Amino acid sequence: MSAPVAKASTCCGKSAECVCAKQATCSCGKQSALHCTCDKANSENAVEGPRCSCRARPAGQCTCDRASTENQKPAGNACACGTRPADACTCEKAADGGFNPTEFETDFTTKN
Repeated sequence: MSAPVAKASTCCGKSAECVCAKQATCSCGKQSALHCTCDKANSENAVEGPRCSCRARPAGQCTCDRASTENQKPAGNACACGTRPADACTCEKAADGGFNPTEFETDFTTKN
């Protein structure tokens, strides 16, 4: 039996893997999030500051099927960054703020 795959503490938990991180795309929609190859690649592939729940996109710029809720400003108490709910911080100040979903992906597009 394989070990469970690590995922962000704020992941939706729909399955054992982070479904949202797999659905997320770069802003042009042609590539997976954090694997952009268009002219915005330098900024698209950076994981800094507050991010959406899966940590693959900047907060407020979610592209998965949870975008309608993810891209709203928090209604109650906000985290230190001010862009996420207090109990769902996703910036570097979060307990698992260094989580990067691409660390657990295998890029088969460059494999021979």
